[in-house]
Amino acid sequence: MNPNEVIKLKTGPRRMRGALAFCFIVLSIFGLRLFQLQALDSPQLAAAAAEKRTRTLILPAQRGEITDRKGAPLAITVDARDITVDQTMVLDSVGTANAIAGITGADVATLIPELSGDRKFNYVLKKITPEQWTKIKELKLPGIFSEKTTKRIYPSNTLASSTIGFIGGEDKGLAGLEYGFEKELAGSQGEVTVEISAGGRPLPSGIASEKKPVPGMGIRLTIDRDLQFVAEQALAARVEYAQADSGTLVAISPKTGKILALVNYPTFDSNKPGEAAEGVTVNHALVDAYEPGSTAKVMTMAGLLNEGVSSPTTPFTIPPVLKRSGKTFHDHEPHPTLKLTMTGVLAKSSNIGTIQAAELMGAEKFDSYLRKFGVAQATGMQFPGESKGRLPKLEKWSGTSFPTFAFGQGYMVTAVQIASMYATIANDGVRINPSLIEGYVMPNGQYQAAAEPERTEVISVAAAKTLREMMETVVSDEGTAPVAAIPGYRVAGKTGTSQVVDPNCKCYSRDVIASFIGMAPAEDPEIVVAVAIHHPQNGRYGGMLAGPVFKEVAQYSLQQLNIPPSNGKPTGYPVEW
Repeated sequence: MNPNEVIKLKTGPRRMRGALAFCFIVLSIFGLRLFQLQALDSPQLAAAAAEKRTRTLILPAQRGEITDRKGAPLAITVDARDITVDQTMVLDSVGTANAIAGITGADVATLIPELSGDRKFNYVLKKITPEQWTKIKELKLPGIFSEKTTKRIYPSNTLASSTIGFIGGEDKGLAGLEYGFEKELAGSQGEVTVEISAGGRPLPSGIASEKKPVPGMGIRLTIDRDLQFVAEQALAARVEYAQADSGTLVAISPKTGKILALVNYPTFDSNKPGEAAEGVTVNHALVDAYEPGSTAKVMTMAGLLNEGVSSPTTPFTIPPVLKRSGKTFHDHEPHPTLKLTMTGVLAKSSNIGTIQAAELMGAEKFDSYLRKFGVAQATGMQFPGESKGRLPKLEKWSGTSFPTFAFGQGYMVTAVQIASMYATIANDGVRINPSLIEGYVMPNGQYQAAAEPERTEVISVAAAKTLREMMETVVSDEGTAPVAAIPGYRVAGKTGTSQVVDPNCKCYSRDVIASFIGMAPAEDPEIVVAVAIHHPQNGRYGGMLAGPVFKEVAQYSLQQLNIPPSNGKPTGYPVEW
């Protein structure tokens, strides 16, 4: 045998065994990997694959409506659409942008960047109307899709806008009641997980899971839309006439404490808050405190009557000036020595006479009555940013504090607070905390009335009725506001021309706040209206500037409420002695 042939026979089996061993090792590796993929890593891989072919979409909750006391809509939520795009499918971004802009009015230059690129999903335009989307859909633009959403609408535009407020781009309240009641109005959003196509679009039959949204709670206000409109028109006209910076108006039902109109001027459109001038979105009637001036003299008179230390006919000798603690006090106009009754002090709005009268009950009693009426006290309305006003503690009063506070300077109130104080007098001395919320509409449609407001007796029925009769002289020919009289109705009220502190010198400037606050019918008031004109340039006194606004608004309210004309006549207390 050839030796070479023997060698070949011996080495052949070795090579075959090596090859088989190699194949076995490779197959074992593949087997182990397959086992790992199918048995060990299967859940993770399945989850990753599912994640790539699914998307979780937010389902917005229907925001609760805000309505007036009769159910008229003031803030509602409507269906809308967000335009989305698969940029990889867009053939002509400029042409697509022009097509969308032609229907929606959007800026072409803004749309083009949103349409251009390689993103599978991108928002192009948000909150267009369903009608606009229908027109866009009919164009069959490649890569253009939409998602359902909602949009907040304020049907009356500027009406009560500083009270209602507005929402922002994330559908969250940013001002007013929209902000203050965000949690109640917003509800709870839902979500849905859907399968998506290779192009990144949701498959109609591919819903994997769904959590339904819970609608928000509706809010019914005490505001009367019709009265609010009349009040806004009347105040705006007078602010413009007076060339004033601004104005506020509060109309309140004295027997319930419910605010029927709450007006700030200038105003803005809640649908377009970005266009509002600086500071205009603030509800100044609730947020800003000011020195009330002579309108606050009725609180001084109320305390005197309730304490029994003075009566409508109590005589006072009013000198041209009065000195207290080194300071000289004047009336609004120079005069010789006057002989006025307490009714005359109120009718003529004498600062000096009010100081003399207040001294009959003393500083401690006076302080207690101011606080009972609500000065420096929370109203309980819980409006965002609401001010409590300011009144120093009695122990911190200086020698001039008492005489200054007596005629309404030196301490601060809001427009709503001073209106509530007059409502107390109108309601026979019982203070009812003012309210803006009539009730709530639950997601299931059930109505729930708001809790009854707190009631506090401040002065007696007799003192309140006597004070109202004294206040009727203010709108008589002998008073400071005859222009506020309403034919056929007895009207009680008080004027005010309060000084304004200059923040630079911390002294009183030439600017004033001209006010009139009144009630009708005086014998049994159904409506209280407080009007303030801030920093007027054409005119100065509350009777002439604010009085006509009161008359127009109160007269409309009396007709709206079907209140019959007055029958009796006031006592007619003498003004002089």
